[in-house]
Amino acid sequence: MWGGRFSEKPDAVLEAINASIDFDRRFYAQDIRGSKVHIAMLAATGIVAREDAAAIFKGLNQVLAEIEEGRFTFSRALEDIHLNVENRLTEIVGPAAGRLHTARSRNDQVATDFRMFVRDALDGLDRSLHGLQQALVSRAAPNAGTVMPGFTHLQSAQPVTFGHHLLAYVEMIGRDRGRLADARRRLNECPLGAAALAGTSFPIDREMTARGLGFDRPTANSIDSVSDRDFVLETLSFAAICAGHLSRFAEEIVLWSTPQFNFIRLSDRFSTGSSIMPQKRNPDAAELVRGKTGRVIGALVALLTVMKGLPLAYSKDMQEDKEGLFDALDTLDLNIAATTGMVLDMTVNARTMANAAGAGYATATDLADWLVRVLGLPFREAHHVTGRIVAVAAEKKLPLERLALADMQAVEPRITEAVSEVLGVRRSVASRTSYGGAAPANVKAQAVRWRKRLAKEAQAFDNTPTDA
Repeated sequence: MWGGRFSEKPDAVLEAINASIDFDRRFYAQDIRGSKVHIAMLAATGIVAREDAAAIFKGLNQVLAEIEEGRFTFSRALEDIHLNVENRLTEIVGPAAGRLHTARSRNDQVATDFRMFVRDALDGLDRSLHGLQQALVSRAAPNAGTVMPGFTHLQSAQPVTFGHHLLAYVEMIGRDRGRLADARRRLNECPLGAAALAGTSFPIDREMTARGLGFDRPTANSIDSVSDRDFVLETLSFAAICAGHLSRFAEEIVLWSTPQFNFIRLSDRFSTGSSIMPQKRNPDAAELVRGKTGRVIGALVALLTVMKGLPLAYSKDMQEDKEGLFDALDTLDLNIAATTGMVLDMTVNARTMANAAGAGYATATDLADWLVRVLGLPFREAHHVTGRIVAVAAEKKLPLERLALADMQAVEPRITEAVSEVLGVRRSVASRTSYGGAAPANVKAQAVRWRKRLAKEAQAFDNTPTDA
């Protein structure tokens, strides 16, 4: 493929380290689509004769069919997907196939293919995350009043509801989808036409190429066009943060499904057993979602390390941008599917949650707030008084709501029987009516808001062509 410059074949070791066809064959659809649009532009601008362009276009369709039908033979000697396609095209079309590479380089070709691949992958992940949000909302709405303990430091803090807790993840994933959309918007510029790094002397129409491939515009600097991998780093950054959110949820599923918590139960469809302990029910799906997150984060760190010292424009180091991304996106997509499945599968043990909600004197803050609101104490003083009352209750091994009024009055004489109105777990939750708070009415309203938003997005998905 290197013409007259080289007289010897590459060493087997060089071929092994240099070839990328084992993984970049995943670009075949994007590569062929890019070539179709490129040859159409070359014909429209008179750079290539229309009859040659028509033959090349027909040949590319045949190559695409052969790959999709499993009849295509990939060769490591041809290094990558670009040369594999071009070689087969030459066998089909003859010497005219060589005109396809006019006014482009593998540098701008791979940059274009990669952007299209990432764009397609992000669109798929957005739909998957939308589905996870729908699943979470579907479980949050009926559990808007299901009381459970809220934790800080994994210690019982204040009562919340299970619906409120699930909606926290809906919000997180909403931000993930926002990062995804930002990454997609920035990557949607077309490098094709930048050639190796300096552009081309042929009178190409880059606007036509960009439009034909669904990009917003052509890239503005030929050097940056072929050396930029920010779009991969941004995608991996989104993926790492999103995987981290799923991992946090997975960790809670692991905890909640233990006999010690017993907040939820996963069915046999999302549980495994033990080879030696017949009683075991292991939440392996959740554990693997948690464990696989390291692969996604690792891919981001690896590419940051590759890119940090590269001079402009293109270096072969940048071939290392693909395998990590492929693995990270595949892993994230699987983690989303597993999480969605567990959300829809889990059985909620509402009674256990409610019993645990008052543990650890979780309504102490309600008592402090009552002292401020009714007795007019400064909050810091109310905090101190409440702490002393909690200490008395702990010494007597009683929950706050069962502590005698006389014991409370021994600490603060002005406390009256009316304080009992704020010490119940359900009253505590119901009182959290500030915007974004855990009151069941708030949770129901937020669930309705999200359901409407997700339904609107689903309609937009249905009206969006899959081949943008």
